Amino acid sequence: MKNRLSRMIKPATGRSVMLACDHGYFMGPTSRLENPRKTIEPLLPYADTVAVTRGVLRTSIDPKWDTPILLRVSGGTSILREDLSDEGITTSMREAVRLNVCAVALSIFVGTSHEKQTLLNLSKLVDEGEDYGMPVMAITAVGKELEKRDARYLSLACRIAAEIGVQVVKTYYCEDFSKVVNGCPVPVVVAGGPKLNSETDVFELACNAVREGAVGVDMGRNIWQNDNPVGMIKAIRAIVHENVTTREAIQIFNEEKGSLRKAEDTIRV
Repeated sequence: MKNRLSRMIKPATGRSVMLACDHGYFMGPTSRLENPRKTIEPLLPYADTVAVTRGVLRTSIDPKWDTPILLRVSGGTSILREDLSDEGITTSMREAVRLNVCAVALSIFVGTSHEKQTLLNLSKLVDEGEDYGMPVMAITAVGKELEKRDARYLSLACRIAAEIGVQVVKTYYCEDFSKVVNGCPVPVVVAGGPKLNSETDVFELACNAVREGAVGVDMGRNIWQNDNPVGMIKAIRAIVHENVTTREAIQIFNEEKGSLRKAEDTIRV
């Protein structure tokens, strides 16, 4: 268990940059994630962990790549459903171990009509994780029907997940985020959520999150839907592991953007 956690949350800094690429499990071929391998491969050198489903792991992750895998094991609904909270466990713990992943992830929907179902799913997963030495990350999802992302709600959801026995919780950033972290006795990582308006907004979110106690971020769309995804993940990595400021992160992003333009110009010539 400790070894797997140390692959995901780096001991040198106690932090992690997670690359979320599991959107297809309910959203289908999400924009710029239509070809998962093409999206993921150039970003892997800068990610501490990549989050995918077993299907994408089999088809799009080269076994020779050494970036640890965070395996999404919950699902059962699609974006066509009004209620996204009606989820179950879609991948067995035995399969997760066979696939050599560093942790498994499952969504919980606190406050929805399927609250009990998803919390019991989590409890079952934690029990199996203890048997196999597999860390479990709970994702405090909100779905379409519950758009609460305030400190009171997220503190409740994160604490319940920790009480059930998870090793890590993924949640949203919010005002008074330090209250969420202080009330959760296990490490907290912050979701990127929907694509934000600007790179500055993304970097500020990451800076604020780690400053207020998060051990890292689990971002997807705000990285690979950007025209300069490598620049985004390089800047995010510097924020998480080197405590750079938003201003410094923008500089890292722009330097990569400049290098990208030069490479494109060279190809044209």
